[in-house]
Amino acid sequence: MPGAKTAVAWLASVAPDPESCRRDWERDPSGVALLPAGKAWDVLILPSRLGYPTLDVLSRVLDQPGPVLADFGDARTGFFVPAGTAARWVGTGVRTAGPGTWIVVPYPGGLSTGGTRWLIPPDGSGTLTDPALLELAMHEAAAALAVEEGEGRRE
Repeated sequence: MPGAKTAVAWLASVAPDPESCRRDWERDPSGVALLPAGKAWDVLILPSRLGYPTLDVLSRVLDQPGPVLADFGDARTGFFVPAGTAARWVGTGVRTAGPGTWIVVPYPGGLSTGGTRWLIPPDGSGTLTDPALLELAMHEAAAALAVEEGEGRRE
């Protein structure tokens, strides 16, 4: 059954030295690793103002979205998507992490001590969020935010 150990193995598999990455996490489960995007996954990074509502939409339509990170201060939300997505993504206000970029990744089974943390931790199965579904969820979340902002101006 997938869990923290298989999630560690899955994440560490992209590290330049997977064994060292695993050992570091085992010694300090509250720690982080710097891992290269673009091998097993890319990351689409949204401002959290849109990222959290997008995750809410995804959680309503999917049993298990792919892994999702929140960064320091909850400014951004990162959705793990299939490798290659970053190169094809065209979207205003969305940062991409693909080949040549690195992501700060916390231990998948540990307690967060602040900083980067999992909103949806990887389960070790390799589940990623479908980029087309993510885009639809982003549109729905953005439309809901626009309605809320419009109602706020009328009051």
